[in-house]
Amino acid sequence: MALVKKDNRLTSSQSFVCVGFAGFFSKTVTSPLEVVKIKSQVGTFHCKSGFWKGFVLIYQNEGLRGFWKGNFASCFRVKHATMIVHLHMDELGFISRWRAIFAGGLAGVAAALVTYPLEVVETRLVIQNCRQPTYIGVVHTLTKIYRNEGLLTLYRGFSLTVLGAFPFSVGCYAVYMSLDKLWQEPPFRFTPLQNFINGCLAAGVAQTLSYPFETVKRKMQAQSGQLPHFGGVDVHFNGMTDCFLQVVRNKGVLSLWNGLTANTIKIVPYFGLLYTCFEMCKQVCLYRNGYIVSPLSYKLTPGVDQSLRPSELEEMKRYRRNRNFGPGESSFGNRW
Repeated sequence: MALVKKDNRLTSSQSFVCVGFAGFFSKTVTSPLEVVKIKSQVGTFHCKSGFWKGFVLIYQNEGLRGFWKGNFASCFRVKHATMIVHLHMDELGFISRWRAIFAGGLAGVAAALVTYPLEVVETRLVIQNCRQPTYIGVVHTLTKIYRNEGLLTLYRGFSLTVLGAFPFSVGCYAVYMSLDKLWQEPPFRFTPLQNFINGCLAAGVAQTLSYPFETVKRKMQAQSGQLPHFGGVDVHFNGMTDCFLQVVRNKGVLSLWNGLTANTIKIVPYFGLLYTCFEMCKQVCLYRNGYIVSPLSYKLTPGVDQSLRPSELEEMKRYRRNRNFGPGESSFGNRW
């Protein structure tokens, strides 16, 4: 079900770089959709007139720069969640049934525990007007929130991440259990296109099920007496339960899914770019390690055992060079 397959021909640091770069690039490209989604969840005036009107109002009030507010904090946070899921893949790049639940929940909870303050920073940067900013950059935002509102504010709404991890994991598991019936063949025979569709389906179902928790969490992160209009939140509340009640009473149950259109549209380009960037980065690393003849293709290097790990392959190279390289020329040595 994974889009990014584990490859033992990469070192741990190379895998980390590839996953990090892929997450950073795909998150940056889809940032405008993320900004519209967050503003819709919080309930700022930009997105009260619909999905497309939200883009127009953001551009009119803040310019193009407004679509990339909070992107650095978002990229850093997403990278850690992606790495956790990557660590739970098997050698073929699949996540088993129980690992699907474990990795989905663990990625949400563990990444939030470590980087949750960055999510609060992201929300605050997104909801402010970048032409009249209250916060300037990630460090300034963290410092200002801590000084003016206290440490607990940086973890406001954290319990909703824990609660939302359960429906998210159930969604992933439900999709995984249905894949055999959907494709009418076992997972190990899935093509890259099938894995891409599987990832998009899993993300769509899982995020839709957990979406109300994220909506309330964003409102809790945004609301502050230190900000103009209390952060632009469309309801005022005291605590998590009261926030749920106020949203349902004043805006209706369906408002818990505000911004779902932007979130759903984002899934395909996000995972498509994530997969493409990872594969491009992986090709460069495989070429550097000596497994393929060019970073622009997957043509295997003749005479190289693809089952060897990078350290084993390097040791084999040294052994053969020492054995064959002498006063005379060595064809193997010259090839390397």
